[in-house]
Amino acid sequence: MSTPTPALLPDSTIRRALDEFGVQVNDHQVAQIRQFISLLMKWNDSINLTAIRDPREMLYRHFCETMFAGIAVPVVKGRLADVGSGGGFPGLPLKILRPDLEVVLIESNVKKATFLAEVTRDLQFTGVRVLVSRYQELGEDLGALDFVCSRALGEFGQLLSWASAKVIVSKEVILWIGGRDLEEIRKVPGWTWRAPIPVPQSLRRLILVGSRIDP
Repeated sequence: MSTPTPALLPDSTIRRALDEFGVQVNDHQVAQIRQFISLLMKWNDSINLTAIRDPREMLYRHFCETMFAGIAVPVVKGRLADVGSGGGFPGLPLKILRPDLEVVLIESNVKKATFLAEVTRDLQFTGVRVLVSRYQELGEDLGALDFVCSRALGEFGQLLSWASAKVIVSKEVILWIGGRDLEEIRKVPGWTWRAPIPVPQSLRRLILVGSRIDP
């Protein structure tokens, strides 16, 4: 019997992994996740989108942990900007989970932005926009946002200052962080923070949700 191609994870594997995070998906969403992982593995050697090479680990770290926030926060609909999107996380898994979500992927690296555009076309997303730019250079052309998300970007002070600016006026920020980042983020003025949400099956990874304080 031939060995299955590693990128083509069985439906049961995808569903079982997501179920461990409390995420329920339909057949179409399972197919989108599988195709996304296949594209990620195909492009990863030339662009280095993620240090993770194993498709099952990609599923858990990039999809399960991201889509968990869509349930835990929750994120249902509205306009979401994914800052420093890289390989499309967290923006595109959240789009898979919440098809009505309008997503803007902000990525300054041209090659990575090209990958994001390819995923958007291949998975036939609507309501997804890829911007090749540093987020600090975006303002009124981006417009008001319901959510600003970032995963592993760092530079929290700059990001939160930008997200609270009058031309952006994000209602909430959602950050995927390590426990050591918590104190630094809470010192940034202009935001109130919910209790951190522990990411399942991790030791110190957290989801932190902040609401902008109106001046």
